[in-house]
Amino acid sequence: MGWRESSVVEERVRFVVLANQQERSLRDLCAEFGISRQTGHVWLKRYRAGGATQLSDRSRRPKSSPRKTSAETEQAIVELRQKWPDWGAAKLAKIWEQQHTTGKLQVRTVHRILERHALIAPQDRRQKAVSRFERSEPNELWQMDFKGPQGFNRSGGVGPLSVLDDHSRYVVLLRHLGSTQLAGVKSSLEETFQRDGLPETMLMDHGTPWWNPASPWGLTELAVWIMRLGIRLSYSGLCHPQTQGKVERMHGALQQAIRKRKADPEDQRWLDTFRTEYNQVRPHEGLQMATPASRWKPSPRRFPPSIKEWDYPFTATSLRLNGEGRLRWRGRRWEISYALRGQLVGVETLGDRAIVYFCRTPMRELDLQNGTATPIIGKPMRSLQR
Repeated sequence: MGWRESSVVEERVRFVVLANQQERSLRDLCAEFGISRQTGHVWLKRYRAGGATQLSDRSRRPKSSPRKTSAETEQAIVELRQKWPDWGAAKLAKIWEQQHTTGKLQVRTVHRILERHALIAPQDRRQKAVSRFERSEPNELWQMDFKGPQGFNRSGGVGPLSVLDDHSRYVVLLRHLGSTQLAGVKSSLEETFQRDGLPETMLMDHGTPWWNPASPWGLTELAVWIMRLGIRLSYSGLCHPQTQGKVERMHGALQQAIRKRKADPEDQRWLDTFRTEYNQVRPHEGLQMATPASRWKPSPRRFPPSIKEWDYPFTATSLRLNGEGRLRWRGRRWEISYALRGQLVGVETLGDRAIVYFCRTPMRELDLQNGTATPIIGKPMRSLQR
């Protein structure tokens, strides 16, 4: 332990006195007082130069601070925060660097500026994600969800429909529909597919209109339409929004922007502006401060002018389900899915078993010996509640 705080000058004076008595070596004396020999020499030098008044603590603040943030830079950071009150220090530092190519600001410096100007509220402080997962290429996976009702209660209690690319975090769709009805969702998706192409897979939760808890596999009219476009469907875990963490994180940024900027969440023009800003201007910490637009490109898989019957491999037998979603084949009537009534399926025979596909998705395995049809992508969830 070093010098005691209660009587710092007294201790140093005593040290100087004992040192001048020369009854003990300076090394032993420094060890007794818990200081280094270098510090001991400093106190002796100060005392000899000016007496006991020179033994008090001195300010460690340098006489000049050539690297101190200038008033102009500090004001620029404040103005950036006022323009984007929902952005943190890392994003503001990145934007400042883009505007001032001759210099660089540390994130902690920007954070201190925001603190000095009382621009960080307690609710703005958050912990970073512990781990991140992403697809390796754009359009491998799109996450789709409706924003929760917080801040969107004036008409229908539901936020905008959001679709986000997993790899780039690019928001391909952000539209206020006012409800989760099929017509609006399908129309919005069709417009998006026509503009940006088709993803390989879409990830959704167990919500309307893409999930039906009363149907095996949760299939709905919208889900069947998406599958007929050659898009695989993937559903998040029940009550587990972390599966759709990226679109949920975007929703958090959206909610923060609405709160900080006092925006109208039902104003589609404002949502369009937010989407452009999120994609093209706002640096993303999960992308090493790059923008989503810099990592995204439209899908080469184009939306067809008309949806044709699915072309199954030549090794599979193409058969059409009846009006009840059953398959008549090999003298038996097989239960497949009512949601697929009237649809064309492919049956791939594997010895005494067969796999029934709908587009790219295996639906049931048929046991040709005992006549059973077993679900492949999960058991029927008729009693499932959201």
